[in-house]
Amino acid sequence: CVMTITSAPPSPQAQAMLKALQTAVANSLDKKQKLGQYAVIWQNGQPVQSGGDAPKAVS
Repeated sequence: CVMTITSAPPSPQAQAMLKALQTAVANSLDKKQKLGQYAVIWQNGQPVQSGGDAPKAVS
């Protein structure tokens, strides 16, 4: 399997899909925050648990 990387801008359809995904994620994270639930996000190349009820890291 060979992957070709191009620098062409995304199509209008791809831009619409990206916007829909970004909106869905933002809404989901907002809902979790309002419910007091934690979320796992990617930060600095590692998964990070974010929120008040996130499990504590074991050292």
